[in-house]
This record gives sequence, C-alpha cells and structure tokens, in this order.
Amino acid sequence: MFSATTYQTRRTRLKKDLKSGLALFLGNNDVGMNYPGNTYHFRQDSNFLYFFGLDKPGLAAVVDVDNDREIIFGDDLSIEDVVWMGAMPKMKTLAANVGVAETQPARRLINFLKKARRAGQSIHFLPPYRHDNMLLLKDALNMTPKKQKAAASEALIRAVVAQRMHKSAEEVAEMERAVNVTGAMHVAAMKAAREGQVEAELAGLVEGIAVSGGGNLSYPVILTVNGQILHNHDHGNTLQRGQMVLGDFGAETAMHYAGDITRTFPVAPKFTSKQREIYQIVLDAEVNAIKSLRPGLPYKEVHLNAARQMAEGLKALGLMQGDMAEAVAKGAHALFFPHGLGHMIGLDVHDMEDLGENYVGYSESVQRSTQFGTAYLRLGRALEPGFVLTVEPGIYFIPQLIDQWRRKKMFTEFINYPALSKYRNFGGVRIEDNVLITEQGYRVLGDPIPKTIAEVEGLRS
Repeated sequence: MFSATTYQTRRTRLKKDLKSGLALFLGNNDVGMNYPGNTYHFRQDSNFLYFFGLDKPGLAAVVDVDNDREIIFGDDLSIEDVVWMGAMPKMKTLAANVGVAETQPARRLINFLKKARRAGQSIHFLPPYRHDNMLLLKDALNMTPKKQKAAASEALIRAVVAQRMHKSAEEVAEMERAVNVTGAMHVAAMKAAREGQVEAELAGLVEGIAVSGGGNLSYPVILTVNGQILHNHDHGNTLQRGQMVLGDFGAETAMHYAGDITRTFPVAPKFTSKQREIYQIVLDAEVNAIKSLRPGLPYKEVHLNAARQMAEGLKALGLMQGDMAEAVAKGAHALFFPHGLGHMIGLDVHDMEDLGENYVGYSESVQRSTQFGTAYLRLGRALEPGFVLTVEPGIYFIPQLIDQWRRKKMFTEFINYPALSKYRNFGGVRIEDNVLITEQGYRVLGDPIPKTIAEVEGLRS
C-alpha cells in the first residue's frame, strides 16, 4: 500500500468536496465458488482501496464529514482463522497503517448507520454491485436492493470520480509496473504461438506470467482466433495457418492497478497480404491517435478522427466508398469499428465503471452519442493532465452484422457489400496501448511492446 499520508490526504479532500454527511465505503467479502469455504480469488473494492488501502475481506469504513471522524469496521482474526490462514496484525494496527485512529467490530456497522439516520445525518453511499452489500444496505437503510442504484449519492460519486480520474505520480509508477508485466505476457504469447496449438495453452501461459509478476489478471484473458468477437473469453479453438490471434489481456499489480494491452499477430510466421493491409490501417490509426493527445482535446474527437482514418483505409481497399467524413457522421464505419477508441484505466480496467460510465467519461460539454458504435465510446470528455487511458482502434469483419446490414440495405452508398465476401472469415485486428496525459501532451506507459509489422514478424519467426 501507499503511505498513510496518501490515504489521509485523499480522505481530507473527500471531506472538503462532500461538505456534509457521512460517506460509507463497503469493502468486499469472500465469495464461495461452489461452497462457502472454497472461495473465488479475493478482490477488494477499488473505492475502498483508494481511500483506505486495506486489502482484506470483511471490512467497511465511514468518513463522517460532520464530526470529522473516520472509522474502519472489521474484526481481528480468531485463533481458528489463524490456524487456517496465518497470523495478521490487529485491526488497530492495520487502521493505523492507513492513518485511521478508530476501529469498531463489523457487527456494529448497521446499528451505527441506523443511529446516524435517526440523528438526521445524510448517508452517502456508492452504487453497490455485490449482493451481500446490497443486503447490508437493505438492513441498515431500510431500502430494497432494486432502489439502491438510483438512491446512490451523486455527490459522493462526483467527489470520488474527481479524485480518482487524476493519477498521482505514485499511481502512474504502479501502472507502469502493470504495463511492463503485461508486455511480457504479450511477447511470450507472440513467441510461443504455433499452428496446431489450442488457444487455452497460450491463455494459460499469459495468466501464469501475470501471477508470477506478483499480482493477477486485471480482467479475464481475451485470446482468440475469432478476433471479430469483441469480448471473446472462449479458448477452445485450434490455431491454424492463415488465421490471426487477437490477444487482449493485462496484469494488475499487487496493489491492483491495471494494465490493458491488445496485440494481434498471425499464426504463420508472416502476415498474409490481406492481413498486412488491414493491420497497417489499424496501426496507423492507433499511432496517429496517440500522437494527437493533449490536454483540452475531447477524446470523442480523437475517436471520430480514428474512425475517419480507418474508413479512408478501407475505401482504398475497395471495401467502402463515397465521402468518408459523411460515412462516419452517419455511422456507416461502425460495421467495421463497432466500439469506442478507449476508456479510463487505473484501479479498474474500465476505471470507475461501477460508479457510472457517464460520470467518468463524459461531461456537461461532451455528451454520449446514441449512434450504434459511437455509443460504446466509454471516454468522450476533454482530456486533462493525470488521465490514464487506452487507445485501441480495431477493424472487424463480423459475418452476422454484415448479413443483417446487407439484408436491410443499410449504408449501401458507403459500403461495398460484394467486396466483403472475400473478408467474411478474416476475423479482426485491434491494437491497444495505455497512455498518460501530461501537462505538455502524452506519454505511453511502460517499455515499448512490439507492434509494427516488422517487429511482430520478427517475434513470430
């Protein structure tokens, strides 16, 4: 964890921004996979980590703005716990490590919250996503789970987002560690892939590297020859010559800061001519998008510029036609690029998505589009120093989407449907890096990860 001063500073600013009331932070609990004692790998709530830093189950905390009071609720281990899990410092010691002087047993939390309600205190809480915490809120606030998301405190959400969206130097250093482990995962996959392998062999390889780096995966591995399926977590296909492997995966550090990188490479030692052409279009769009980044630039503009550039590339191949600026304005490009250019990243791979994507990625001056494809852009707002984000353009040939659009005669003035028959089984290409916005412009995080055609083919050979 960071120093106690870091967490104290964060909570002090939270009190200033929130102004009044009591802010409740619910940590996560162990969750059984098939019975209570066989648990999933524990992952602490990111907002609890940000303000309180303690990475163990069974905790909650309050920041009482009105009374300038901070309390962590949790229990010391019993001797039975110690037998099975080993010794751990007392709650008082753990709390002191993050600058909190007061602790109380976990069982007292609900009554504490009820008493605060009776006293007329406003209780701010964040949208819950774990059912055990929903049930706790039901008991403490007399509020059914169905009502809790809508009743979550907008003031607290905005105060948390305002802090977490700007990464400190120590957070950036932690994220660079995550990216460097992630880079090692991608290089290993590009070196190891062979015709006749099952995707699961490569997925297991990269997951092992993430764990050996001291942390874990930052999200489930996407590693597939069906790159046209955007979030494909199946690993059952056998690699065949003529296919490409799309790998979208990352490591999180022991402190849970995430890396999120995508690379695409051929199963054969070299790209085919078609693969090379599509790959270069995506690579050029990614490199140019990164080069354009600077404070004050709305990321929605970067997304649309990348879409226009890739559309022009597809037009040069005879797959699109007409005015590409008009095609993108009307959404025709989304047949090939049906997702956003990127998102915030930090303690979460989609940073703070649990708080509501529009609070994080948009603002009063930049609103989310309702158009297919562009509506999936998670980050549209003007960039600010301290933002860390992904840049991940892609081109995909999705047979089901092509068939639907062709049947409905959609955008026939922009899409050359007959020419698409030769690309029906192409798959997809996506290339992604993680970028810090600086006062002057940008900096790509981590050591360079091979992505030019020559670099990728060098590893494949």
